[in-house]
Amino acid sequence: MLTLAFDVYGTLIDTRGVVSQLQTMIGPQAEAFSRCWRDKQLEYSFRRGLMQDYQPFSHCTRDALQYTDNLLGTGLTQAQQAQLMQAYTRLPAFADADPSLTALQTAGHRLYAFSNGQEAAVTELLQQAGIHGYFEAVISVDAVRSFKPCPAVYQHFLHSARSHRQHTWLISGNPFDITGARHAGWHAAWIQRDPAQPFDPWEQQPDLILPGLEALADNLPAT
Repeated sequence: MLTLAFDVYGTLIDTRGVVSQLQTMIGPQAEAFSRCWRDKQLEYSFRRGLMQDYQPFSHCTRDALQYTDNLLGTGLTQAQQAQLMQAYTRLPAFADADPSLTALQTAGHRLYAFSNGQEAAVTELLQQAGIHGYFEAVISVDAVRSFKPCPAVYQHFLHSARSHRQHTWLISGNPFDITGARHAGWHAAWIQRDPAQPFDPWEQQPDLILPGLEALADNLPAT
């Protein structure tokens, strides 16, 4: 039995789920807006972690939204920005999430959601996406007041889940998260959702590289 820590945004939940709503607001700039918004959201979390100036992930998301609107000159109204922030709480799960979680739960693994988002927000997100029931708990970085890939965040997970690093796997579509987990002594599976994206040339590399979650159950080591 392994302890599996699933990253949420970009791994289980598709952050591109805002594109259709963006298209109704700004037309052909929607794809570029979505990418920039996500990139800045993560950048702001990294900055706050390094500065030890914590604010919740939703704060980083809102600031990144405002930055992207300013950068692209899309002129979103306050009401439209509020609608997009609300849309971020209703993002869809990737199609492979539900069947993969079913298979992993059936195999007897311990499943946790492990996120930069606050516990209540992530719980609501997973519930509306229909996959919350697979997880023993939602473990948030909020208790540590920092963000992935801070080493204290991964230690917090181990303490909360009562797991040992040698039996713990991070499952993530985000390379920075994989690097952080491997640096903390965990195992890690990178879900390479974009086949054109290379992994970072760091000394910490994933144990597994998979194109989607559906291959996870058959590729984890036997316990």
